[in-house]
Amino acid sequence: MESILSKMFKFVISTSRKYNIDESHGLSHSMNVLQYAHNIYASELITDPSLESQQKVIYCAAVLHDMCDKKYIDEDLGIKEINAFLVDNGLTEDEITLTLSIINTMSYSTVKQNGFPDLGENMKPYHIVREADLLTAYDFDRCMIYNLYNKDGNLTFAFDDASTLFKNRVFKHLDDDLLTTKYSQREHVKMTEIANHRISVWMEILQSDL
Repeated sequence: MESILSKMFKFVISTSRKYNIDESHGLSHSMNVLQYAHNIYASELITDPSLESQQKVIYCAAVLHDMCDKKYIDEDLGIKEINAFLVDNGLTEDEITLTLSIINTMSYSTVKQNGFPDLGENMKPYHIVREADLLTAYDFDRCMIYNLYNKDGNLTFAFDDASTLFKNRVFKHLDDDLLTTKYSQREHVKMTEIANHRISVWMEILQSDL
């Protein structure tokens, strides 16, 4: 029998094609978020073994979270399609409710506007998925890719816009208390250094005579 992970990635591929979701929020992004979610989950599991019962929810929310992104699709429609997929693949009502609750409240803009939701004993799965998504934001090239696909395709503009976003948002994740797990806090330090290096490399490229 085909695993639910395999089915989820097929769903991401088909949904991305259907709604023109570019690679910055499509399959590779879903894979990267899942990787980070797994790493944070494994780190937190050491001190909280009860998380094991939420592994399926964490992985599903990580993979599917951008398949209702309002930048590409009507959110309600996207949530409806994700819900139908989860029902078809045997998740319980409670698992579906939590998965959709995480997806609906995890975005940076939603958190900045409304703060963290009150999910009771399910806050840790929520933070694992939310922070996994935040960690992918340190990929400077991914930010430029989104601009190249969705703005005017100008490389200098994409670089300038991404640089501003990193200065005003990404590099402030820790100071803004958005990273609650030890894993994410450690990654912030390493990935900030990597991102600054990437910015320097792009500056050199854009200053060339090409």
